[in-house]
Amino acid sequence: MVKIKTNKTKEKNVVSKINENVVAIPPVRMSDEPTPKQIKWINRQRVLVFATRGINHRHRHMMEDIKKLMPHHKTESKMERSKNLYVVNEISEMKNCNKCLLFEGRKMRDLYLWMSNIPNGPSVKFLVENVYTMGELKMTGNCLRGSRPLLSFDPQFTKDTHYMLLKELLTQIFGVPYHHPKSQPFFDHIYTFMILDNRIWFRNYQILSEDGALAEIGPRFVLNPVKIFSGSFGGTTLWENSKYISPAKLRQAFSKKAANKYERRIEKKVVYEATKPETGYPDIEGADFFKGDPVAKAEEVIVKEEASSGENTESAKLPSKKKSKSKPDMSIRRKHLKAKSKAISDQIKKRKQFKNKKVSNRK
Repeated sequence: MVKIKTNKTKEKNVVSKINENVVAIPPVRMSDEPTPKQIKWINRQRVLVFATRGINHRHRHMMEDIKKLMPHHKTESKMERSKNLYVVNEISEMKNCNKCLLFEGRKMRDLYLWMSNIPNGPSVKFLVENVYTMGELKMTGNCLRGSRPLLSFDPQFTKDTHYMLLKELLTQIFGVPYHHPKSQPFFDHIYTFMILDNRIWFRNYQILSEDGALAEIGPRFVLNPVKIFSGSFGGTTLWENSKYISPAKLRQAFSKKAANKYERRIEKKVVYEATKPETGYPDIEGADFFKGDPVAKAEEVIVKEEASSGENTESAKLPSKKKSKSKPDMSIRRKHLKAKSKAISDQIKKRKQFKNKKVSNRK
């Protein structure tokens, strides 16, 4: 009985302490008092997502897919390419956004992505590679529009300083704020950012069950970082990718490699003609050798070989005489072929000079 009393006294003390901390709200509120503000939505990240003129249809569809994944985004019409990128800071401030995703297209085939923290920076320039939209993939996974994602990062993001900065920027941009008006209050998909070949690989998965079963939704893309700037869309370069090669230079190298294909083929033909033997089978005179019964042909060959071996033994006993054989002069033939190859190489040089003159005249 004593134990029960002590427990009751402890419970009363706890209840009394809780009642002291609780503030009693009046049952009636005055009309002059201002309405209390909602404090739930603390993380007020707003991302401006738009593009410059010059992106193709696939890149535009990928931008629309990213907008669907981010309920905290805001849109803007296409920006003229002639304008300076510092104008984006003013546009985002007018839209009341503190982050920005700008898609910049070049030559209707290359896509660059700018991620920036408005207005003080930093900002990152990426080359977007291996783009696959949701419509192209047709994955089995699905998630509720506006739901919050879990962000999964590769352990390599914590090793290098520039990857640590990129991780912080990606979390602030792709992380949906808690209690956002357009978001749903639960998690049903995961964004994964993996590092491979000095690139960031993005994947989007649906959470099927609590055991960890996943199904990919899309889209897919790879971000190749080019430069990190201290300011927003400019400033001093904090980091530069030494292994980055622009896609225009890669295409130029491939075209140069393909241009020499004809010359290499002609050279191979000339070398083959110069080194080609006269007959593939010098002992066999014609194609009639392969006709008829092979066993009978083999017996005839053996008989001929035996007869020739007997003649050789007899001729060895006799004094040796010089045998005159009529063979084509290989040196003359090779001289002719060398002259041909020289003529072909002179023609190729003339063509090159003619093409260079054309290019210089156009300039």
